[in-house]
Amino acid sequence: MHDFSDLKLAIEALSGGSNTVILDDLGMPSIVVALPKLYLSDLLDGAPRIPHPAWLVDGMEKDVIYVSKYMNIVRDDRAYSLPAQDPRVFFTYDQAIDFCLNKGAGWHLMTNALWAATALWSKKNGTMPEGNTNNGENYYAPHEKGVPSSGYRDSVYRTATGTGPATWFHNHNMSGIADMTGNLWEWVSGLRLLNGEIQVIPDGTAAAFNRNIHKADSHLWHAITEEGVYSAHGETNTLKLSSRFPGDSVEADHVLSGTPIYDISIENYAFSDKTSTGNFGYYDCRFSELQAAEGVKIPLLMKALALYPENNGERDGIFVMRNYGERMAVRGGKHDSRDRAGQFALHFYNPRYYHGGSAIGFRSAYVNLNGDRI
Repeated sequence: MHDFSDLKLAIEALSGGSNTVILDDLGMPSIVVALPKLYLSDLLDGAPRIPHPAWLVDGMEKDVIYVSKYMNIVRDDRAYSLPAQDPRVFFTYDQAIDFCLNKGAGWHLMTNALWAATALWSKKNGTMPEGNTNNGENYYAPHEKGVPSSGYRDSVYRTATGTGPATWFHNHNMSGIADMTGNLWEWVSGLRLLNGEIQVIPDGTAAAFNRNIHKADSHLWHAITEEGVYSAHGETNTLKLSSRFPGDSVEADHVLSGTPIYDISIENYAFSDKTSTGNFGYYDCRFSELQAAEGVKIPLLMKALALYPENNGERDGIFVMRNYGERMAVRGGKHDSRDRAGQFALHFYNPRYYHGGSAIGFRSAYVNLNGDRI
């Protein structure tokens, strides 16, 4: 087995201790960023001082979670976080889950809850990250460029992991998490849209070491009520996505008139077959422009999970949804998203079996399931 103790010491010294190296059960390293427990009051104005859901894992409150500093590569069916690499593409949501769980207990696909907490932290602290959003450069500042990766060909302009400037990190410092805006959309776990209903695996439990909890028929998928309570599927006051304008039956990928809207019933579906998993019509809007139907309450939990905007944000990114079939969440944007990319950008666009093409990546995270620190 290789000895990576010198690498670990160097990474910790260079980052002031906020970055470290964690080995998987084969003894191979990933560079991670330690994220101490955050409270809702740290992130949302007027929120109570209770832990953000991301740090509640399988009924246990955690003090720290470690997230991949870089979009992941895959070696021997295992995810790794390393700098200056071409991030993995062409894989499904379920494969992303497996690439992470294959590393051993505690490793998991980054949860939406943790992504949301990180995005809210960046917004609160004025460090919303930029990234590769215009074919190798920052759409808003073209002088900001990343190093082209080995995937920089055939009209795909991926940049190598972590090679952009400090503004491409979530804290605008090289000690932060790289490339959360642009380069590739990223699968996140514990969040889906099922026939228009928002469903989550509560809190940070999607981090638990168990493939079964992520399956389509898992009993751990819950809806969210107007009161902010996790609920069984299909209750009358669970939050769903609709539109004020009807969809159609056109079997082609196309944007529809109208925008997504939160409601407790679905007046309009984007496609006539309400359970289809085909990629046909979809609704979109800026994330910051999401609204609720008249009289519908949006609970604090929805904002904590970055499913509804706390306030306006010019660079939050785009929100896209198909409210038919099962749609797994991706976040962040890709290399040519331009002003549609953003740390809050969210697509309920593809089914779990979609291979991701050259547009979707992922990152693993680690939590000590038996304690807190490594």
